[in-house]
Amino acid sequence: MSITFSPEQEQIIQVLLATGKFNSVDEVIQTALHLLAQETFSHEVWLEETRTKIDEGIASLEKGEGIDGETFVNQLLIQLKQAKEA
Repeated sequence: MSITFSPEQEQIIQVLLATGKFNSVDEVIQTALHLLAQETFSHEVWLEETRTKIDEGIASLEKGEGIDGETFVNQLLIQLKQAKEA
């Protein structure tokens, strides 16, 4: 596989190599790809957890277990006031 870098990308790679943390362009690219994969995986996990929480919340509301918005906001304001005073 052949990769062509823009001048800006080449400059970033050169700056990273100059730090001494990386010994080659391959090492810079390998680290970048590893971080991208981690970020993508973390985002997918967060997204799935959020979807699950939303589904649980909707199910709870459909069973009549929720509270109205005004009550929620008032409880939140009380908690914020208590935290501020602590």
